[in-house]
Amino acid sequence: QLQLVESGGGLVQPGGSLRLSCAASGFTLDDYAMNWFRQVPGKERAGIACISSSGGITNYADSVKGRFTISRDNAENTVYLQMNSLKPEDTAIYYCAAGPARTCLKAAGTPGSVRLKYDYWGQGTQVTVSS
Repeated sequence: QLQLVESGGGLVQPGGSLRLSCAASGFTLDDYAMNWFRQVPGKERAGIACISSSGGITNYADSVKGRFTISRDNAENTVYLQMNSLKPEDTAIYYCAAGPARTCLKAAGTPGSVRLKYDYWGQGTQVTVSS
């Protein structure tokens, strides 16, 4: 079975931290750029962070820059999103996606667009930031 398995979502208070994980099953991630997206009901899915296949490039949306950190452990076939200083507006469903190198380019300086083609998507995990 080929899939991305997400974990780590849940309820957290404002100012708190959460770490999301996205692990590949049935394929290896080391040839893929990885992106994290989030989506609020009624809104378009938006890219928030990406990392190149080797980990040498990381891009962030302005809304999360300085608070979120994307990383990967190719030996564990897993990508992570460390989320600190969480705000209520971070409440969303978070998705990971594996795609070609063009989805995380240094020259772009931003995560990949949802309009680009990705090879695999995770199922999504709910993050709720509330007191």
